[in-house]
Amino acid sequence: MTTEVAPHELLRLKSHGGRLALATTVLGSGIALLDGTIVNVALPTIGRDLDADLAGLQWVVNAYALTLAAFILLGGSLGDRFGRRSMYAVGVAGFGVASALCALSPSVEVLVAARAVQGLCAALLVPGSLAILQASFHRDDRMAAIGAWTGLLGVASASGPVVGGWLVEHDWRWAFWLNVPLAVVVVALAVKFVPESRNPLASKHIDLIGIALAVVGLAALTYGLTALSDGVSLRAVVVGVLGLLALAAFAWAEVHARAPMVPPSLFANRVFTTINLVTLLVYAGLSAALLFLVLFLQTVAGWSALEAGAATLPLSIIMLVLARRFGTMAARSAPRPFMIGGTLVAAAGFALLAVAPRDPSFVLHVLPGISLVGLGLSMTVAPLTGTVLAAAPDELAGTASGVNNAVARTAGLLAVAALPPLVGLGGADYASADALAPSYRVAMLVCAGLLVGGAALTAVGLPSRERTPCAETPHLDHAAR
Repeated sequence: MTTEVAPHELLRLKSHGGRLALATTVLGSGIALLDGTIVNVALPTIGRDLDADLAGLQWVVNAYALTLAAFILLGGSLGDRFGRRSMYAVGVAGFGVASALCALSPSVEVLVAARAVQGLCAALLVPGSLAILQASFHRDDRMAAIGAWTGLLGVASASGPVVGGWLVEHDWRWAFWLNVPLAVVVVALAVKFVPESRNPLASKHIDLIGIALAVVGLAALTYGLTALSDGVSLRAVVVGVLGLLALAAFAWAEVHARAPMVPPSLFANRVFTTINLVTLLVYAGLSAALLFLVLFLQTVAGWSALEAGAATLPLSIIMLVLARRFGTMAARSAPRPFMIGGTLVAAAGFALLAVAPRDPSFVLHVLPGISLVGLGLSMTVAPLTGTVLAAAPDELAGTASGVNNAVARTAGLLAVAALPPLVGLGGADYASADALAPSYRVAMLVCAGLLVGGAALTAVGLPSRERTPCAETPHLDHAAR
């Protein structure tokens, strides 16, 4: 085996140690996810308290997203090189310290800087959590563990607005102080219950050129796409194009590097490449659809922000209940039919939401569609994530997780930036019910089409069970590939 976790030390999900290791990864990732949703609720209060304008508040959100996206590939690679548990613990500890700095911020400028540090630390812990599951659990339990991880994180996402609203009523700074004791608990659990694993074959040479190009490319692309979501501007286009050029240079540099940060051999694996393309389509459709749904419910249907946000709660609840079960079923049979069926079911949910009337009933017009989306994602996400990790050698689990996370985040940014103008929605049209209603229906059908495309790509590009990495021993060495 190519990791430092001996076969007899691999965790079983039903064991005491396995449950605690899973809880550790969920809590750490949950802190990062919960913080993002809480901050969105706290923005108006932060603006009043720190006398911040709209641009400053946007950077409170974007600074975190920018550094997270820019460093996530590096975070996964560092875990493989120096130890996944170690980098995860460093990321969580750093996130806690940065959260304290956010809570103590006397101005919006200091808050933005602290949020950027939060994003950098999240780039260590987000890919690390999945890499730990892949490297530490017995292969028969990996997909079930990933399914449980997915479902429990859905709870964190759904509870964010509720917890945030309660905390903000007292003091917005508590939204950040909350992370500090949680980070201490997670680090203690990680040290005690999570086995260390790393790539013992990693070169001592550090790919400085690759690191620089990846960080610059992802940061510039993220900035460009984020800026484009507010309208087309020359600066956004130029920065986005520079990001694409830097990423192209990164790909070239990795092919020629002595010890690349992201080995090109990963993409020589058809399953790994296919699953990342499916990830691109699925997360593009999901991100844009949820954005348009919330806008439709508020602008066209006249629902409050709380009512519109609560309308998506069934999605998270369904994933909490079903994601682990589908992960277990996919591990016992094959991920391919679950991914095909799941993306088609979610596409049907988006199509159903597209035909909701302008004065929708939650029970009749929203609940059926959002429930289908939740069911479809429950069938899809754990098999998708488990397959992309299993397609890579175990010693590159962190790198594989970083790549997949980067693809998912870029997909969401790209969809949110590109889809509104594609369906004829301008900057001022978000506040117009007459302009938004027809664009909403087209956008939801486009999102459904993206998921159908994901199903088709899975059917064509993902082999049958006999050749699927999830069904085989996933810890193959480089020579075998």
